[in-house]
Amino acid sequence: MIERHAASLVLLFHFVFVVLAVFGGFGVLVDPRWAWVHLPIVAWSSVVNLAGWTCPLTPLENRLRAAANESGYDGGFVHHYLGPLVYPQGMPRRLELVAGVAIVVWNGALYACIYWWLSRGAPVS
Repeated sequence: MIERHAASLVLLFHFVFVVLAVFGGFGVLVDPRWAWVHLPIVAWSSVVNLAGWTCPLTPLENRLRAAANESGYDGGFVHHYLGPLVYPQGMPRRLELVAGVAIVVWNGALYACIYWWLSRGAPVS
């Protein structure tokens, strides 16, 4: 029972991590120090996608599910949970590469806008 809840917490943490990789840059508008948390998340997320790695949270979730007598899944979190939403036929490697590049480009553009905004003397929040 506890293993199933722990696996669900890992899944939730994974989801929050992905959301922060995409939208966490907006937190820099509230407090620029947030960049020290957000930029490593962006770096890890983009590297995992570009390199085709499986995030260590996935095997942890699968081990916890196995301990709870539940089935795990092959591939990573994005492949299993998010990929089918975007690409129902199965997420090809090129989409994973596009996701990695998109994370870098999106966040680079967001940080450039924030820098421009702050350099003009605009208030942060």
